[in-house]
Amino acid sequence: MEKTWRWFGPADKITLEMLRQIGVEGIVTALHQYAPGELWPEADIRALQEYIAAAGLRWSVVESLPVSEEIKYAGPNRDALIETYRESLANLGRCGIHTICYNFMPVLDWARTDLEHPMPDGTTALYFDRVRFAYFDIKILAREGAEKDFPPEVLEQVEALDRTITQAEKEQLVDALIVKTQGFVNGPLGGEGSPVAKFRALMAPYAGVTKEQLRENLRYFLEAIMPVCREWDLRMCIHPDDPPMPVFGMPRIICSADDIRWMLNAVDDFHNGLTFCAGSLSAGAHNDVEAMAREFAPRTHFVHLRTCQLLPGGNFVEAPHTNGRVDLVELIRIFEREGRDLPMRVDHGRTMLGDETRGYNPGYSFHGRMLALGQVSGMMAAVQNEFKKQ
Repeated sequence: MEKTWRWFGPADKITLEMLRQIGVEGIVTALHQYAPGELWPEADIRALQEYIAAAGLRWSVVESLPVSEEIKYAGPNRDALIETYRESLANLGRCGIHTICYNFMPVLDWARTDLEHPMPDGTTALYFDRVRFAYFDIKILAREGAEKDFPPEVLEQVEALDRTITQAEKEQLVDALIVKTQGFVNGPLGGEGSPVAKFRALMAPYAGVTKEQLRENLRYFLEAIMPVCREWDLRMCIHPDDPPMPVFGMPRIICSADDIRWMLNAVDDFHNGLTFCAGSLSAGAHNDVEAMAREFAPRTHFVHLRTCQLLPGGNFVEAPHTNGRVDLVELIRIFEREGRDLPMRVDHGRTMLGDETRGYNPGYSFHGRMLALGQVSGMMAAVQNEFKKQ
């Protein structure tokens, strides 16, 4: 597999020169200056591609070419937005960039209740607390009917938390769940006005949208873009939902092996594939991640190697790359057997050794990901040596 790294463009505090020194081979990035739904001009794609090449690296994967919300919920401008998406894909193809990671998650890209959860070794990690998540949904977002989505024991804990939670803790939940994470999708919700009110407005078009409808909207989108993908040999790879469960009453459709089977069969074309994010999938106790890797490896076009540790009560934490519920060495064996030069990136590294002072995007520290890349590189070398001896 090719060792890649998610990089947020020339303004990223982590430079391409730094990445070349730590063994990165390919870059995973996007034209972050364009909002979802806007056309990616060929000239701008080439300019960034040449900037990366000048540093001795290559632009291996687009992550992400965002799918507009109106495509997901089938709004009146869906077809025009899909046509713009097709044009952006063709421009990527003309530049020789063939792997495009995207997601079909309504509104939120990923959800954590704590972006700096302290660990015993002094590092911090991304953390999901189910009770605090429910508290945000019921007490802060005040979503109608939210109580029906949680069992009685969680509702009791939400009421207990309501008696002790501070205003600062409430603001921290808002910041973690919708302000910083929302910046990855539709732009930041900070600034003037209530971020919670802005978030409710983004959710509103999904009222009444069922899982079946969202699935059909994904099928419609994929069928529309496949001709362009076949023409330019573009490999679309959908990212699993993170966490793999419905969020804030909105459906999610890439949460399990059954969901992935449906997606691959709905548009049965090699160009319609998967980003195998072991971390997202491992956050769901219902997922046998290694079995899923074996089944879906032939249609996997991009791999995210990380893992979560499941905790009591539905909580989970990002685990060290050598110590989670998924055996990453076995995953590497599975994908190396495919015989394709799949791009791989480590993901959601711990915050450590001063990362916390640098203003990095949550989950995208330098030292933490560098440690993870070193660990995974060692795993890859060991697996490759195994294969040579067979």
